[in-house]
Amino acid sequence: MAGCVLALLPSAWTHAAAADRLRSTADAPATGVAVVFGAGLWNGRPTPYLAGRLDAAAELYRTGKVKVVLVTGDNSRTEYDEPDAMRTYLTAHGVPEARIVADYAGFDTWDSCVRAKEIFGVERAVLISQGFHIRRAVALCQAAGVDSYGVGVPDEHDTTWYYGGTREVFAAGKAALDAAFKPEPRFLGPKEPGVSQALGALAD
Repeated sequence: MAGCVLALLPSAWTHAAAADRLRSTADAPATGVAVVFGAGLWNGRPTPYLAGRLDAAAELYRTGKVKVVLVTGDNSRTEYDEPDAMRTYLTAHGVPEARIVADYAGFDTWDSCVRAKEIFGVERAVLISQGFHIRRAVALCQAAGVDSYGVGVPDEHDTTWYYGGTREVFAAGKAALDAAFKPEPRFLGPKEPGVSQALGALAD
């Protein structure tokens, strides 16, 4: 029993950290920046799960809740490019290309959160992911110094959904360690001005 309690503590932490920071697209605060986490590609195009996240980002842009969308995902191989696929999807759904900034080294949630803060200078953001992942995303971005609110995209309770929910129990353990020890991302690199430039252009 003690082992079960200890195993579930990280999940309890992510739920507590995000408890008052979950919103819908309708009541999300105006933050200027939305961060969309990658969720895989099928034949070079966003999976249905990723498409749902991008649809939510496009809605937030159309309603004026956000001005810039930071898409963060995996581009570790030339033949696999999540951020550019996400950009293409967003532009096809009404988000101007100049308002989309790509992070090509968002290899996991912690890396994406740290890079949003340290590389792209994001101080406050709405995070977009599925419901089973959004609490962990909010908890980690808060730990990385980004004042975060989360929009959990609803999805059909299919095999992927159940797998994602189960995986979160184990991923929460790594998240707790990341928040406690704050390791550097796999790739940090120089600062990139894309987000500040896009926001600055709107003020001109």
